[in-house]
Amino acid sequence: MLHATTIKFLKDLQNNNNKPWFDEHRKIYEVAKADLLNMVGELIPAIAAFDEPIGTLLIKDCTFRINRDVRFSKNKSPYKNNMAAYFSRGGKKATVAGYYFHCEPGKSYAAGGFYSPMPGELAKIRQEIDYNFDEWENIIANKTFKKHFLQGIDGIESLIRPPKGYDESNPAIQYLKMKHFIVSKPFTDAQLQSKTLVKDVAKVYETMKPMIDFLNLAIA
Repeated sequence: MLHATTIKFLKDLQNNNNKPWFDEHRKIYEVAKADLLNMVGELIPAIAAFDEPIGTLLIKDCTFRINRDVRFSKNKSPYKNNMAAYFSRGGKKATVAGYYFHCEPGKSYAAGGFYSPMPGELAKIRQEIDYNFDEWENIIANKTFKKHFLQGIDGIESLIRPPKGYDESNPAIQYLKMKHFIVSKPFTDAQLQSKTLVKDVAKVYETMKPMIDFLNLAIA
């Protein structure tokens, strides 16, 4: 579970996203950060129970800095309004499919898949979906999968026309046009503070694991 003080800090940060305020409340931030790190530390073995390689990760391999890189952004707010973690073989910097946790008041969620694969990886994923569409359909049509991920696969952005080498009549064309392959489930602020949070998030990840495996096999 996450503590109410962690949620409150992030709410306050949304309204005071500047360095003087952050410096003044740094001790509160450190407590909130430790709270999230503790949860990540509990999530790693919970995920490893069904995805063994995750068990080799350290907490620092999965978590992100709260500082924003504003060099190329119009938004010059120095801090993120969220805290997050990514679990995948090789850690947060590995370009593979994995599991993501996003903590942001009113906008928290557990997600997973492959965001923005490189052109070569994207081509391999499309080919795998095309060649093994029955397997892909079975994964996303699973009752538990559909129950958790009401929106299905979120491509976030898709091509208007079929990618080179594929035809509009291809039964998998909806997925072949996608540039990202993500599923997610929202968590309320109350759910974040539940004693079963780690168990509940791990269950969401376990449900998406067949999709994660499919995507990682495609780029192997």
